[in-house]
Amino acid sequence: MLSGAAVVTTLQILAVVGCILTSAKLFATKLSKKYRILFAYLIFRSILTCIFLSLSDVSSQLYLKVWIVTEPFVWLFYALLVRELYSLVLERHRGLYTIGRWFLYAGMSVSIFISALTFLPHIHRGISQRSAVLGYYMAVERGIDFSLLIFLLLLLFWLTRYPVPLSRNVLVHGAAYSIVFLSGSVGVFARAALGLQISGAVNTFLMGVFPACVLIWLLFLTPKGEEVQMSIPHFSPEQEKRILSKLDSLNETLLKATRK
Repeated sequence: MLSGAAVVTTLQILAVVGCILTSAKLFATKLSKKYRILFAYLIFRSILTCIFLSLSDVSSQLYLKVWIVTEPFVWLFYALLVRELYSLVLERHRGLYTIGRWFLYAGMSVSIFISALTFLPHIHRGISQRSAVLGYYMAVERGIDFSLLIFLLLLLFWLTRYPVPLSRNVLVHGAAYSIVFLSGSVGVFARAALGLQISGAVNTFLMGVFPACVLIWLLFLTPKGEEVQMSIPHFSPEQEKRILSKLDSLNETLLKATRK
Protein backbone atom coordinates (compact mmCIF):
# COMPACT_ATOMS: atom_id res chain seq x y z
CA MET A 1 0.00 0.00 0.00
CA LEU A 2 1.33 3.43 -0.92
CA SER A 3 2.39 5.81 1.84
CA GLY A 4 0.91 9.27 2.15
CA ALA A 5 3.96 10.88 0.56
CA ALA A 6 3.88 8.39 -2.33
CA VAL A 7 0.19 9.12 -2.94
CA VAL A 8 0.86 12.86 -3.07
CA THR A 9 3.79 12.39 -5.44
CA THR A 10 1.73 10.13 -7.70
CA LEU A 11 -1.13 12.64 -7.85
CA GLN A 12 1.29 15.47 -8.63
CA ILE A 13 2.84 13.47 -11.47
CA LEU A 14 -0.63 12.68 -12.85
CA ALA A 15 -1.49 16.38 -12.68
CA VAL A 16 1.67 17.37 -14.58
CA VAL A 17 1.12 14.74 -17.29
CA GLY A 18 -2.55 15.69 -17.61
CA CYS A 19 -1.77 19.41 -17.88
CA ILE A 20 0.90 18.83 -20.54
CA LEU A 21 -1.34 16.55 -22.62
CA THR A 22 -4.36 18.85 -22.34
CA SER A 23 -2.43 22.03 -23.19
CA ALA A 24 -0.82 20.21 -26.14
CA LYS A 25 -4.26 19.13 -27.37
CA LEU A 26 -5.67 22.65 -27.02
CA PHE A 27 -2.73 24.02 -29.00
CA ALA A 28 -2.94 21.34 -31.71
CA THR A 29 -6.70 21.82 -32.18
CA LYS A 30 -6.38 25.63 -31.99
CA LEU A 31 -8.84 25.70 -29.09
CA SER A 32 -6.12 27.51 -27.13
CA LYS A 33 -7.13 30.67 -29.02
CA LYS A 34 -10.58 30.59 -27.46
CA TYR A 35 -9.67 29.15 -24.06
CA ARG A 36 -6.56 31.27 -23.61
CA ILE A 37 -6.64 31.53 -19.83
CA LEU A 38 -7.27 27.82 -19.41
CA PHE A 39 -4.38 27.08 -21.78
CA ALA A 40 -2.05 29.41 -19.87
CA TYR A 41 -3.22 28.04 -16.52
CA LEU A 42 -2.50 24.44 -17.50
CA ILE A 43 1.04 25.37 -18.55
CA PHE A 44 1.56 27.39 -15.36
CA ARG A 45 0.16 24.60 -13.20
CA SER A 46 2.43 21.97 -14.79
CA ILE A 47 5.53 24.14 -14.23
CA LEU A 48 4.51 24.99 -10.67
CA THR A 49 3.84 21.36 -9.79
CA CYS A 50 7.24 20.34 -11.18
CA ILE A 51 8.89 22.98 -9.00
CA PHE A 52 7.14 21.70 -5.87
CA LEU A 53 7.99 18.12 -6.81
CA SER A 54 11.66 19.09 -6.78
CA LEU A 55 11.28 20.59 -3.29
CA SER A 56 10.74 17.47 -1.23
CA ASP A 57 10.85 19.16 2.19
CA VAL A 58 7.56 21.06 2.57
CA SER A 59 8.71 22.54 5.90
CA SER A 60 11.83 24.17 4.46
CA GLN A 61 12.27 27.92 4.12
CA LEU A 62 12.84 27.53 0.37
CA TYR A 63 9.49 25.78 -0.06
CA LEU A 64 7.78 28.59 1.88
CA LYS A 65 9.48 31.30 -0.18
CA VAL A 66 8.48 29.63 -3.46
CA TRP A 67 4.91 29.28 -2.20
CA ILE A 68 4.77 32.93 -1.13
CA VAL A 69 6.02 34.11 -4.54
CA THR A 70 3.80 31.84 -6.65
CA GLU A 71 0.53 31.85 -4.69
CA PRO A 72 -0.57 35.34 -5.87
CA PHE A 73 -0.27 34.06 -9.45
CA VAL A 74 -2.60 31.19 -8.52
CA TRP A 75 -5.15 33.70 -7.20
CA LEU A 76 -4.82 35.74 -10.38
CA PHE A 77 -5.47 32.68 -12.53
CA TYR A 78 -8.53 31.78 -10.46
CA ALA A 79 -10.00 35.23 -11.07
CA LEU A 80 -9.10 35.20 -14.76
CA LEU A 81 -10.57 31.72 -15.25
CA VAL A 82 -13.88 32.80 -13.72
CA ARG A 83 -13.82 35.90 -15.91
CA GLU A 84 -13.06 33.81 -19.01
CA LEU A 85 -15.89 31.40 -18.23
CA TYR A 86 -18.23 34.32 -17.60
CA SER A 87 -17.15 35.92 -20.88
CA LEU A 88 -17.79 32.69 -22.82
CA VAL A 89 -21.25 32.27 -21.30
CA LEU A 90 -22.25 35.87 -22.09
CA GLU A 91 -20.40 36.07 -25.40
CA ARG A 92 -23.60 37.17 -27.14
CA HIS A 93 -24.72 39.49 -24.34
CA ARG A 94 -21.95 42.06 -23.89
CA GLY A 95 -24.15 44.45 -21.92
CA LEU A 96 -24.78 41.87 -19.20
CA TYR A 97 -21.11 40.91 -19.31
CA THR A 98 -19.93 44.49 -18.67
CA ILE A 99 -22.25 45.02 -15.71
CA GLY A 100 -21.38 41.65 -14.22
CA ARG A 101 -17.65 42.32 -14.58
CA TRP A 102 -17.99 45.49 -12.52
CA PHE A 103 -19.81 43.57 -9.79
CA LEU A 104 -17.10 40.91 -9.87
CA TYR A 105 -14.27 43.41 -9.34
CA ALA A 106 -16.16 45.36 -6.67
CA GLY A 107 -17.21 42.22 -4.80
CA MET A 108 -13.69 40.83 -4.84
CA SER A 109 -12.18 44.08 -3.51
CA VAL A 110 -14.71 44.33 -0.68
CA SER A 111 -14.39 40.65 0.22
CA ILE A 112 -10.58 40.78 0.38
CA PHE A 113 -10.71 43.93 2.53
CA ILE A 114 -13.19 42.43 4.99
CA SER A 115 -11.28 39.14 5.15
CA ALA A 116 -8.02 40.98 5.87
CA LEU A 117 -9.71 42.96 8.64
CA THR A 118 -10.88 39.76 10.32
CA PHE A 119 -7.24 38.68 10.64
CA LEU A 120 -6.07 41.89 12.34
CA PRO A 121 -7.43 41.03 15.83
CA HIS A 122 -5.33 37.84 15.80
CA ILE A 123 -2.07 39.74 15.36
CA HIS A 124 -0.16 40.15 18.61
CA ARG A 125 3.34 40.88 19.69
CA GLY A 126 5.68 37.97 19.50
CA ILE A 127 3.95 36.35 16.53
CA SER A 128 6.50 34.88 14.12
CA GLN A 129 6.98 36.39 10.70
CA ARG A 130 6.12 33.02 9.12
CA SER A 131 2.79 32.85 10.97
CA ALA A 132 1.98 36.47 10.09
CA VAL A 133 2.65 35.88 6.38
CA LEU A 134 0.62 32.66 6.34
CA GLY A 135 -2.20 34.42 8.18
CA TYR A 136 -2.35 37.30 5.71
CA TYR A 137 -2.17 34.95 2.75
CA MET A 138 -4.99 32.83 4.14
CA ALA A 139 -7.07 35.96 4.74
CA VAL A 140 -6.57 37.20 1.17
CA GLU A 141 -7.20 33.72 -0.25
CA ARG A 142 -10.40 33.45 1.78
CA GLY A 143 -11.60 36.80 0.44
CA ILE A 144 -10.82 35.95 -3.18
CA ASP A 145 -12.35 32.49 -2.95
CA PHE A 146 -15.49 33.73 -1.23
CA SER A 147 -16.18 36.47 -3.80
CA LEU A 148 -15.41 34.21 -6.77
CA LEU A 149 -17.46 31.40 -5.24
CA ILE A 150 -20.53 33.63 -4.89
CA PHE A 151 -20.07 34.94 -8.43
CA LEU A 152 -19.61 31.45 -9.87
CA LEU A 153 -22.68 30.09 -8.05
CA LEU A 154 -24.75 33.02 -9.32
CA LEU A 155 -23.52 32.33 -12.84
CA LEU A 156 -24.44 28.64 -12.56
CA PHE A 157 -27.84 29.55 -11.13
CA TRP A 158 -28.40 32.02 -13.98
CA LEU A 159 -27.60 29.28 -16.50
CA THR A 160 -30.32 27.08 -15.00
CA ARG A 161 -32.87 29.87 -15.41
CA TYR A 162 -32.22 31.08 -18.95
CA PRO A 163 -31.98 28.85 -22.06
CA VAL A 164 -28.84 30.55 -23.42
CA PRO A 165 -27.40 28.39 -26.22
CA LEU A 166 -23.79 27.44 -25.45
CA SER A 167 -21.30 25.17 -27.12
CA ARG A 168 -20.74 21.80 -25.51
CA ASN A 169 -17.13 22.82 -24.89
CA VAL A 170 -18.19 25.82 -22.79
CA LEU A 171 -20.47 23.62 -20.68
CA VAL A 172 -17.70 21.03 -20.22
CA HIS A 173 -15.20 23.75 -19.30
CA GLY A 174 -17.71 25.31 -16.89
CA ALA A 175 -18.45 21.98 -15.20
CA ALA A 176 -14.79 20.99 -14.83
CA TYR A 177 -13.63 24.36 -13.54
CA SER A 178 -16.60 24.61 -11.17
CA ILE A 179 -15.55 21.29 -9.60
CA VAL A 180 -11.93 22.47 -9.28
CA PHE A 181 -12.85 25.82 -7.79
CA LEU A 182 -15.67 24.62 -5.53
CA SER A 183 -13.48 21.87 -4.06
CA GLY A 184 -10.67 24.38 -3.56
CA SER A 185 -13.04 26.78 -1.81
CA VAL A 186 -14.27 24.03 0.49
CA GLY A 187 -10.63 23.27 1.33
CA VAL A 188 -9.90 26.92 2.15
CA PHE A 189 -12.92 27.27 4.44
CA ALA A 190 -12.23 23.87 6.06
CA ARG A 191 -8.69 24.98 6.96
CA ALA A 192 -10.01 28.27 8.29
CA ALA A 193 -12.67 26.56 10.42
CA LEU A 194 -10.81 23.47 11.61
CA GLY A 195 -7.22 24.70 11.68
CA LEU A 196 -4.02 24.08 9.75
CA GLN A 197 -3.67 20.58 11.23
CA ILE A 198 -6.01 19.25 8.53
CA SER A 199 -4.02 20.87 5.70
CA GLY A 200 -2.36 17.58 4.76
CA ALA A 201 -5.64 15.75 4.27
CA VAL A 202 -7.22 18.70 2.45
CA ASN A 203 -4.27 19.10 0.10
CA THR A 204 -4.28 15.38 -0.74
CA PHE A 205 -7.99 15.55 -1.53
CA LEU A 206 -7.51 18.59 -3.79
CA MET A 207 -4.58 16.90 -5.53
CA GLY A 208 -6.94 14.05 -6.37
CA VAL A 209 -9.72 16.30 -7.67
CA PHE A 210 -7.52 18.33 -10.00
CA PRO A 211 -6.19 15.46 -12.21
CA ALA A 212 -9.76 14.15 -12.54
CA CYS A 213 -10.93 17.54 -13.86
CA VAL A 214 -7.91 17.81 -16.16
CA LEU A 215 -8.98 14.44 -17.58
CA ILE A 216 -12.41 15.92 -18.33
CA TRP A 217 -10.80 18.81 -20.23
CA LEU A 218 -8.51 16.40 -22.05
CA LEU A 219 -11.26 14.03 -23.20
CA PHE A 220 -14.20 16.32 -23.88
CA LEU A 221 -12.81 19.63 -25.17
CA THR A 222 -12.85 18.98 -28.91
CA PRO A 223 -13.22 21.01 -32.11
CA LYS A 224 -16.56 19.29 -32.72
CA GLY A 225 -17.69 20.43 -29.27
CA GLU A 226 -17.59 24.02 -30.53
CA GLU A 227 -20.25 23.23 -33.10
CA VAL A 228 -22.71 21.42 -30.81
CA GLN A 229 -25.07 23.96 -29.25
CA MET A 230 -26.77 23.09 -25.97
CA SER A 231 -28.73 24.79 -23.19
CA ILE A 232 -29.25 23.62 -19.63
CA PRO A 233 -32.96 24.36 -18.96
CA HIS A 234 -35.45 22.88 -21.40
CA PHE A 235 -38.45 25.01 -22.38
CA SER A 236 -40.94 24.81 -25.17
CA PRO A 237 -39.89 26.68 -28.34
CA GLU A 238 -42.41 29.45 -27.57
CA GLN A 239 -41.21 29.91 -23.99
CA GLU A 240 -37.56 29.84 -25.04
CA LYS A 241 -38.14 32.46 -27.72
CA ARG A 242 -40.00 34.73 -25.26
CA ILE A 243 -37.34 34.42 -22.53
CA LEU A 244 -34.45 35.03 -24.92
CA SER A 245 -36.27 38.03 -26.39
CA LYS A 246 -36.56 39.61 -22.93
CA LEU A 247 -32.92 38.79 -22.23
CA ASP A 248 -31.83 40.43 -25.50
CA SER A 249 -33.87 43.54 -24.67
CA LEU A 250 -32.24 43.80 -21.24
CA ASN A 251 -28.83 43.30 -22.80
CA GLU A 252 -29.44 46.11 -25.32
CA THR A 253 -30.57 48.46 -22.56
CA LEU A 254 -27.46 47.75 -20.46
CA LEU A 255 -25.21 48.03 -23.50
CA LYS A 256 -26.57 51.49 -24.28
CA ALA A 257 -26.23 52.54 -20.63
CA THR A 258 -22.57 51.50 -20.48
CA ARG A 259 -21.75 53.45 -23.65
CA LYS A 260 -23.04 56.74 -22.27
